[in-house]
Amino acid sequence: MKGHLKIIISGGGTGGHIYPAIAIADELVRRFPRAEILFVGAKGRMEMEKVPQAGYRIEGLWITGIERKLSMKNLSFPLKLASSLWKSNEILKNFNPDVVIGTGGFASGPLLKVANSKNIPTLIQEQNSLPGITNRLLGKHATVICTAYDNLERFFPAGKIKKTGNPVRQDILGISEKRNVAQSFFKLKENKKTILVLGGSLGARRVNQLIEAFQPLFKEKNVQLIWQTGSLYYEEYKKFENDLVQTHAFLNRMDLAYAATDVIISRAGAGSVSELCIVGKPVLFIPSPNVAEDHQTKNAMAVAHKKAAVVLKEEELVEKFKDTILSLLESENLQQELSENIKKLALPNATSAIVDEVEKLIKQ
Repeated sequence: MKGHLKIIISGGGTGGHIYPAIAIADELVRRFPRAEILFVGAKGRMEMEKVPQAGYRIEGLWITGIERKLSMKNLSFPLKLASSLWKSNEILKNFNPDVVIGTGGFASGPLLKVANSKNIPTLIQEQNSLPGITNRLLGKHATVICTAYDNLERFFPAGKIKKTGNPVRQDILGISEKRNVAQSFFKLKENKKTILVLGGSLGARRVNQLIEAFQPLFKEKNVQLIWQTGSLYYEEYKKFENDLVQTHAFLNRMDLAYAATDVIISRAGAGSVSELCIVGKPVLFIPSPNVAEDHQTKNAMAVAHKKAAVVLKEEELVEKFKDTILSLLESENLQQELSENIKKLALPNATSAIVDEVEKLIKQ
């Protein structure tokens, strides 16, 4: 293994692709302090801001996805793809990486396609139980595919799959020891149940509408809420703050938010699901129906089928939410069953396991 490693990581568009990519980079630098790491993202997307904030260099491709409905924007896609393939070729020629890693997002498609054509070892980190079309196409030629769910042989060559899990923030390990600190941090009463509501960094309109509609029920049951509204909706919902309800655009101390709560209501992005398996609290998943190929529902159902979480689709909320949330709050047997079962699905060493696979590629 040569002393001065060069690795390209491509992933972005959403936090679900960016934060795993940064976690992998951090672990690579921890093991190989002299490693040179370059990120490749999509111009105008959040990785162009978040990656430099994490201390890494990034280059941008002029690329977007294809709109699933008829759109004039799709007319420019062939030009953007050609531009991105050319730019990817230039980046790979100039940087000359030992390995290329893709964690999903628009930019990873062209970059890994060109890397595969140059016989550069490539590793795909697939976060979801239903892979996106880009990773399905890339998987045929990738060297290794790191997954978080079982039964992905339908989409990828079985011999290339390594089940590692999804990288998660390390501060959520051992949150059971932080309960008292967490309740003090959020100024919560110890004798009241607490619900944590998570709709993602931008927020989830339907989840926020649901929590608004059931304010009288939460008040009647004397339940405390840590309500992460998301940045798009904070101004609209902060008026609901009172002794029992606190609203946040973001939660900078997710470890303490998890530690302080008894029940969690969450979307079902792959990163969230992986974190909640480690957290081990009773969870109600409300998957977003507005994502490619409804993959959040499939992520959530993969957990629910093992009796490790409860799932409600958005169209079921009016009819079923009240009974569901009350049973989660009031049934100790259900709480215990869900907690024990979801913990069994946790893969807390995912980042290390993925970097182990990168090391093998380097040695080859």
